[in-house]
Amino acid sequence: MADRNDIEQAAERVISLEAELESAGNATTGGADLAFIRSALHQWVDSVVGAVASPGVGRVTLIHANGNQTKIASPELPYLLTRPVSFD
Repeated sequence: MADRNDIEQAAERVISLEAELESAGNATTGGADLAFIRSALHQWVDSVVGAVASPGVGRVTLIHANGNQTKIASPELPYLLTRPVSFD
């Protein structure tokens, strides 16, 4: 796990970048607030009924039970969601 200082610095970088776009952000790095966010994320993920992992474009599209789609840009996540090819 990352060092607490690294986590807080990463959160501050995101807040600073959003401020440049004149958009507000809130950072949470621990305690009850982070526990709430993690719980909400688990409920949100549990609503996923399908997913498209696209490693070549660094994107995952989640399809939720209500029909909505969520696109996540990430260089790592599509690879985590793709099963290794077996040549057996």
